[in-house]
Order: sequence, then C-alpha cells, then structure tokens
Amino acid sequence: MARYILGRLAMLPVILLAVSLVVFLILRMAPGDPAQSWLRISQIPPTEENLVMARELLGLDRPLPVQYALWLEKASRLDFGRSYVTGRPVMDEILYYLPATLELAGASLLITMGLSVPLGVLAALRKDRLPDHLTRAMAFAGVSIPNFWFGFLLVWLFSMELGWLPPLGRGGWERLVMPAFSLALMSLAVNTRLIRASMLETMHQRYVLYARARGVGEGAVVWRHMFVNALIPILTATGMHVGELLGGAVVVESVFSWPGVGRFAVGSIFNRDFPVLQCFMLVMTTIFVVCNLAVDVAYAVADPRMRLGGAGGRP
Repeated sequence: MARYILGRLAMLPVILLAVSLVVFLILRMAPGDPAQSWLRISQIPPTEENLVMARELLGLDRPLPVQYALWLEKASRLDFGRSYVTGRPVMDEILYYLPATLELAGASLLITMGLSVPLGVLAALRKDRLPDHLTRAMAFAGVSIPNFWFGFLLVWLFSMELGWLPPLGRGGWERLVMPAFSLALMSLAVNTRLIRASMLETMHQRYVLYARARGVGEGAVVWRHMFVNALIPILTATGMHVGELLGGAVVVESVFSWPGVGRFAVGSIFNRDFPVLQCFMLVMTTIFVVCNLAVDVAYAVADPRMRLGGAGGRP
C-alpha cells in the first residue's frame, strides 16, 4: 500500500509537467494578442510602439521554448509570475479565491453523497414501483439539464418569485444552497443511478440470501451486506465527481457571482492572462490527482480483495 501511494505521488510531477506544457501551447495558439489586452486594461493606446513595449515587458517577445523554460524554472520554485491584469503574484491570487471554490465543491459533494445514497437504495429496494420510477425520472432530468440553466431556474423560483434566497454572492448557508444544488445536479443524478444499479447487482448474491436465511434483520441485510459490497463502484465514481464539480464550478460561479477561482479564471480567459490560467490548471490538476489517490486508498481499504501489494491484489 505504501509503495503504491509513493508511486502515485511520484507520478504527480510528470502529470503536472505534461499539463503545463499542453496548457502553455494551447494558450499561445489561441487567437488574440495578450499584449493588446494588457494595453487595453492599462488604458494605453495600442500603437505599434506600445505593442512592442508590452510584449517585451511581458516576456512575449522571446521564442516559445525560451518562454516555457523560463516559466518552468520559476514554477519549480512556486513562482508562477504576476497577473497581467492586477500585477499581483499569481499564486496569491489563486489562494485568495480557492477557498470559495472548495467550499462550493465540498457542499456539492455532500449534497451528492447525502441524497444519492438514500435515493439509489430506495429505488433498488422498490424496483419498478413508484419510488423507482420517480428516482429514475429525476436522474434522467439531472443528466439532461445543464447546471447553468438549472441555476437560472433556481434563481427565478427561489429569488425572484418566492424571495426566499439571495440570488448572488457568498456569505452564509442561504447564499450557498442554490449554487451548491446547481453544481451537484449532474453528479447527484449519475451517482443515484450507479447506486441503484450496484444495489440491484448485489441483492441477489448468495451471501445476501444466506444472511436472510440466518434470520438477519432486513436493515442489517441492506446496509451491512448489500450496500457495503455495492460501495466499490461508488467510491470509484467519487473521484470522477471531484473532477466534475471542479470543472462545473467555473460556470456555476459565473451564474451566481460566486467569488471563486473558477470565476476568476473565466475573467482571465477574456483578458488573456496567461500566468493566471497556467497556475489555475496546475492547481486544479493537483487537487484532482490527490483526490483520486485518496479514492484509490479508500477503494483498497473497503475491499480486502483489492488491497494493493497483497495476495490477489494489483501490483
């Protein structure tokens, strides 16, 4: 187990290096001139002389391999440069906005797990009955409705029509509810269907029949035998949900004016703020890889057959 974890951690620099190179090249190939954007933000006339000065100031006048090598050398010391827009260190900017995004993604993950487990279990236990039909219809709608459109619906209903919740900003649970539910919609629907399918697969296994034959209570059969053994694919999907939530936060934060790093990154895209976008992608990749590592460890702990390095386990 320890060797596996260390091996995965050793792969992290390689993954970050590959991501940084891809992001660097994509940003440079995208249309538009960051020097022109910088002049516009600085309210400097975009004359040819000023463009040359801006490119030289921002280091964009050098060949691409030199630009990447210089950036990589600084990034290895956690110096990701300064934002073209604010002039502040990029890492300071990311760390300022990151807690809001983690709060939103964490609340959405709690909603996903807290609602999908009882809904999925209920749908499996009441297969082809009304609770199952309602749950499947909800899951179908959840994977079909874009989270930004669902966010607009929530704002229209609970803010404009009912006046129950504030529509924008951050601060208190009442401002967290709508963006968290909007962000969790897709993951909630997918997880509910996955739990239902896993429960249906395990409920006809022999160990479940033997437990009932021994007179074990129905609650213990459902949760200690069926659900525990259906937990493996759920843990695997949790790692995917982290990526979905982090990616979806970029859009949801813009809808609800949530002051997170995703909304900050969207503004950086429009301003062609290369240092911010490169740092943003590396931070998000690190979080995603670490969360998937945690899921793999939980996967091995939950199922002794999958213990890494043990008999019958993966190498």
